[in-house]
Amino acid sequence: MRVSVKCSSAVHILLMIAMPPGGQKITSDFLASSVGSNPVEIRKLLSSLKKAELIDVMRGPGGAVLKREPRDITLLDIYNAVDPASLDELIGVHRHAEKRCPFGRNIEELLSEPYAEISEAVRRGMSDITLERLCTRLREMEPRIQPG
Repeated sequence: MRVSVKCSSAVHILLMIAMPPGGQKITSDFLASSVGSNPVEIRKLLSSLKKAELIDVMRGPGGAVLKREPRDITLLDIYNAVDPASLDELIGVHRHAEKRCPFGRNIEELLSEPYAEISEAVRRGMSDITLERLCTRLREMEPRIQPG
């Protein structure tokens, strides 16, 4: 099991848009160099963030800007924008259990409720964390970074 890293890349992107270093225009090439990805993957994430109405992207060298205030963007919003199905698959049940075995035939039903509770707890936790909180924490870690 592995949770996708798309969310952390998207948070990285949104932090840079929210606090552009030196007022620099935020382009896919610039983001790719910081994220450690290629510009095509960055453009895919930007497209997902735009579709979720978290950002606006100007064509050409125009850059990207937040469409909402950082306090109004949650980690869950970001996650849902770039990888909505992944949370539903956070914890999986093995698929080839022996149905003639009382454990095997019941394991999926047995775990469905607790796994749903875990998924809901993760969603609640992610909805409590805002981009603003992450910006504040990053500024504490790197005082040279100032709001854009």
